[in-house]
Amino acid sequence: MALGPMSKPYDAIILGAGQAGPPLAERLTGAGMKVALVERHHPGGTCVNTGCIPTKTLVASARAAHVARRARDFGVVIDGDVNIDMQAVKARKDEVALASRAGVTNWMESMEGLDFIRGHARFEGNRRIRVGDEVLEAERTFINVGARARVPDFTNGVPYWTNSDMMDVDFLPAHLIIIGGGYVGLEFAQMYRRFGSDVTVVEMADRILSREDEEVSTEVQTFLEAEGVEFRTAAECVELMERPAGVAVGVDCKDEPKVIEGSNVLLAVGRVPNTHDLGLETTDIKLDSRGFIEVDDELHTSVPSVWAIGEVNRRGAFTHTSYNDFEIVAENLLDEAGRKVTDRIPIYGVFIDPPLARVGMNDQEARASGRKVLFGRRAMARVGRARERGETSGFMKVLVDGDTGELLGATILGIQGDEAIHTIAALMYAGAPYETLRRSVHIHPTVAELLPTVVGSLEPLP
Repeated sequence: MALGPMSKPYDAIILGAGQAGPPLAERLTGAGMKVALVERHHPGGTCVNTGCIPTKTLVASARAAHVARRARDFGVVIDGDVNIDMQAVKARKDEVALASRAGVTNWMESMEGLDFIRGHARFEGNRRIRVGDEVLEAERTFINVGARARVPDFTNGVPYWTNSDMMDVDFLPAHLIIIGGGYVGLEFAQMYRRFGSDVTVVEMADRILSREDEEVSTEVQTFLEAEGVEFRTAAECVELMERPAGVAVGVDCKDEPKVIEGSNVLLAVGRVPNTHDLGLETTDIKLDSRGFIEVDDELHTSVPSVWAIGEVNRRGAFTHTSYNDFEIVAENLLDEAGRKVTDRIPIYGVFIDPPLARVGMNDQEARASGRKVLFGRRAMARVGRARERGETSGFMKVLVDGDTGELLGATILGIQGDEAIHTIAALMYAGAPYETLRRSVHIHPTVAELLPTVVGSLEPLP
């Protein structure tokens, strides 16, 4: 490789220390490569710093408060009110997240063959990257820069929070208005309602969780409303306005009420990729209309020597898909494995309580596939574990190809569904027919034990 003047040569450069970056560095250095990993913020990426780990730690605190308030349902008497110390809640969250960040940092700093560089990387051509005063060059570059919360143009200069800002909140908002009825918005909605805030969710679509089946949206809204979360769907003309006591959100042009007033507002309206300040205009790397990096089935960009992994490539917006991107790239590069993104079965969870778990197709997607689709469905009230815990909201549904017996997908909305869903996922990856599930013997009493029963009486999907 011909080097530019005063450039530092590497076998590989990785931009970003999120979920895919450090394990990729470990694989590449283990293969004898000299690697640079550049990170401009905190090691660990969104998951460790503002996503999975800190938010689920907050969810755990909110659930503890919820269970404590329900103590009498279980014959447990707690004298006095259940109060929330938000500074202690935040301190616990910080301790857990900082420990994870330190673990990632120590891992990289002790990795032989890796130069861990803190700074803002910018491309200067397809193979040259500048970090401050230093220029790096490599035969291979891996872009793992992630994404951030989208801020729409209706804020009008009014103060707002994003999911990242919520990590610094150490007090209880009197009335939190959340714009966005998707995964992030609903997790914070339930969390802060359980902490004690009044909460209103404003959604511009006709229903929350609009990418899910309608029965999922209805069931989730029902149990969140039972906890006191208020909803305004089909909101038009959304805009923020300042008020002496906080903020107001305009939610409609014609219907009443046209304005909802609260103390604080959280924007949870999607994500945008961190590609705006990488100097990609100096390269031949192609972006899509939303700024995400276009990649092929093996995660190559339009420049053969550059890969894009993680949320920045729009092929998966989760920690587990980012890690799978690392596996695909590393095994194809080092082991000639021939792995592809399209071999991945979609799977994810929404960590409301009870959680929503999905793998493969839902009803909408199954109908659109043109297959003869059968389904089995059972209410969570049929699950012994759910009844024992007094948490019977939700249902489980499994979809099957009526001609081949192939498992097409499953939705579990209910207690421990985020764990039970892996029973279906593993069988789908193995290519096992639904009969394998029907004949399996599961432990009693568990949530997953009802799954064989669910597929034991299939009927056509309407």
